[in-house]
Amino acid sequence: MLSQFKFDIWTCVGLVGQCIFASRFFVQWIASEKRGESYIPVAFWWMSLMGSIILAAYFIYRKDIVGIVGYVPNSFVYVRNLQLIRKRIQLQKGTVPAPPGGPPPVDASAL
Repeated sequence: MLSQFKFDIWTCVGLVGQCIFASRFFVQWIASEKRGESYIPVAFWWMSLMGSIILAAYFIYRKDIVGIVGYVPNSFVYVRNLQLIRKRIQLQKGTVPAPPGGPPPVDASAL
């Protein structure tokens, strides 16, 4: 059965990307359990981004349009979430002026 699969360096790259991407759910689960509420730590977004980039490279190399469409656009969302988190932390530190209405609170220790 396993002999039917093509196993090369790109297969390893794809598996590493998939492991990183899948592991983000365990990170989120553990963080939520520690807090006693649903919580998405910053590490979740970094793992999402890294896993997506690695998987995108894998799918681009394999010329797999389904994988490319499934992972490339997500990276923009992950980058944007990281930008928003960074902005919120800067606002709380007072390094950026607050917008009208003020920013929502963030747990800077999670970074």
